[in-house]
Amino acid sequence: MKKVLLLLTITLYAFSSAKAQDPHFTQFFASPLTLNPAFTGYFSGDLRLSGNYRSQWRSIASPYVTGTLAADFGILKNTISYTDTWGVGILALYDKTGGGALNSNYVALSTAYHKGLDVEGNHTLGIGLQAAFVQKRVDQSKLIFEQQIGDNGYDPSLPSGETITNLAISYMDYNVGLLYSGLVGESSNLYLGVSYYHFTQPTETFLNADNNRLSYRYTIHGGGSFPVNGSNRIHLSAHYMKQNQAVETTMGGAYGFNLNGDPDAPTVFYLGAWFRLKDAINPYVGLEFNSVKVGLSYDLNVSTLKPASNYRGGMELSVIYIRTKNDNKKNGTLCPKF
Repeated sequence: MKKVLLLLTITLYAFSSAKAQDPHFTQFFASPLTLNPAFTGYFSGDLRLSGNYRSQWRSIASPYVTGTLAADFGILKNTISYTDTWGVGILALYDKTGGGALNSNYVALSTAYHKGLDVEGNHTLGIGLQAAFVQKRVDQSKLIFEQQIGDNGYDPSLPSGETITNLAISYMDYNVGLLYSGLVGESSNLYLGVSYYHFTQPTETFLNADNNRLSYRYTIHGGGSFPVNGSNRIHLSAHYMKQNQAVETTMGGAYGFNLNGDPDAPTVFYLGAWFRLKDAINPYVGLEFNSVKVGLSYDLNVSTLKPASNYRGGMELSVIYIRTKNDNKKNGTLCPKF
């Protein structure tokens, strides 16, 4: 009974779009185009391919599944200033909640321009824009409503008391972001960004109403990396996100062990953890080799849901591939990684 009630709570929370959070990742640093459009094209390389997969609440019922695929790259490198970067990208996102009760699909195009603030381009300020086409579909047979919870638990034969008039909806959505990145000394970097999603607040409702607007989401995030013990590095990052009444604050870091001692083509093992306040502890391990970086994390739930979850939250996997040519002008710049 405890798990049924908890599933009801989570399902209604996801279905009530005016109050729910957007899909998001524990490894926010490994999903740059869902964190801030200004990250588009800003990396040390020519082409970046990234993917994320998250499965949450498997310990309670059918897991909530979120996945992304993205590609971004720089353009007009021989036309714009040596200190500037102009990037474009495309993002596809899939999200399934409540055992398939609500399925969401996003396709987004983004662009960002980073202006060098000094003659060497070691300090940049960028702005990014993103336009997304969103489709959402409800499977009413998989929804659980309060009126269907009786003395003996969930009874699907009981009337739900709800009428869903639109089982599928679609709309355009728009996001914007700013990002500062700077080199500190010769081998450290810092960055600070802010993003604002759904700034037109499109109408989103499955009911016969037109006054339910999608709540805007803003995020403040930052981090940096610093050399430790020669070729090893420590990476720190944090972010604060707010959407309606939902607030998320995450902070942490990872230590990067350079296994082959090569600063130009390193093989790096990452070990670290992030902490989402009042929610979860997130251990993280990663490996970077041959232009590929793989990260694995797990949410150890420490919120008020832990009696039902037994501390088990969500598993998350990220993969990033960066193709680099020898003549890449950003090759020597320490762009944000975490």
